Amino acid sequence: MADILPGLPHTDTDPSLDLHWSAHALELALQADYATSPNPMVGAVVLDSSGTLVGEGFHHRAGDPHAEQQALTAAGDRALGGTLYVNLEPCASHRSPSCADAIIDAGLRRVVISMLDPDQRVRGAGIAKLRAAGIDTVVGIHEERALRLNEFYVKHRLTGRPFVSAKFAMSLDGKIATRSGESRWITSEESRLHGHRLRHIHDAILVGVNTVMVDDPQLTTRLEGVAAARQPLRVVVDSQLRLRMSARVVGPNTLIAATRAGRMGAAEVVKFPATTDGRVALQPLLDELGRRGILSLLVEGGSTVHASFVSEGLVDKIYAYVAPSLIGGREAPSPLGGTGVEHLAEAVRLRELDATRLGADLLITGYVDVHRDS
Repeated sequence: MADILPGLPHTDTDPSLDLHWSAHALELALQADYATSPNPMVGAVVLDSSGTLVGEGFHHRAGDPHAEQQALTAAGDRALGGTLYVNLEPCASHRSPSCADAIIDAGLRRVVISMLDPDQRVRGAGIAKLRAAGIDTVVGIHEERALRLNEFYVKHRLTGRPFVSAKFAMSLDGKIATRSGESRWITSEESRLHGHRLRHIHDAILVGVNTVMVDDPQLTTRLEGVAAARQPLRVVVDSQLRLRMSARVVGPNTLIAATRAGRMGAAEVVKFPATTDGRVALQPLLDELGRRGILSLLVEGGSTVHASFVSEGLVDKIYAYVAPSLIGGREAPSPLGGTGVEHLAEAVRLRELDATRLGADLLITGYVDVHRDS
């Protein structure tokens, strides 16, 4: 998302200051902790004409004032002739006045933006409005960090579908359960707490019906010391509506994806097209979640569901929790079921790998594909 719009000559400025204050805007944005969905996380900083910090703010949640408006309100008249730093292009028409209009009205001399808004309906409009008003507008400082911060929003706006994370816990020899089906607990308490953190940051969580029938999970977020932990939409893929009414996941805030119409207590049953083998077609399911404003989806299994998402190229990021244990056994399941690939050249490759210790375990993360504008 490079700066593709023609601009005015940039005023000479210490590049290190732009890096510093743009990074601070990103740190402010992160304080929202994903509560802004379906909006992006945005932070803003205002310096006066002498370079002194006079205002800052971040978008707290959907419906609340935007970050730029908070920062400008805090700055007041001191914003005149100053500089605003923000990690995402200011809106040009969503509000009255829009953030771009508020910036112009405040008399700012310069605006530094980390990235363009990826929404094709509005992309570039805010920058064009600022430049038309004679404001020196710089785009692209800490762009990669800005893209990563709002990768859920970027994926949704570019494709109409949620960003898909796949999570699984396994032994060192790649088993997610013993041959008898025992899986609690392969990994440590630290890993399980991190898994709840993933539920907190995602808008929805998805499992297959077999996982529900075996484990009867609640699929809720439980984080110590976090009173307002986000509770994701619970999605159960249950093609033939085999789920029992007594299952703990059946209730409000649950969507059951099936291939036929039906009812399941307080849960919502949605009919989707079926694949040739009678399973719920996953791409229409993702399309529906995207239409509902779901920016991110955490797929927790089981192995058949994971295999389907991976084989169809629908996974963006992998979270693999690896325990220092050996289970063995030809009948013990692995994270990916299905038929798998026949040749190594067909194997799915990860990039941008990272490894972190969680107690005795190792968390390995990597991107399968990052949907970014070229």
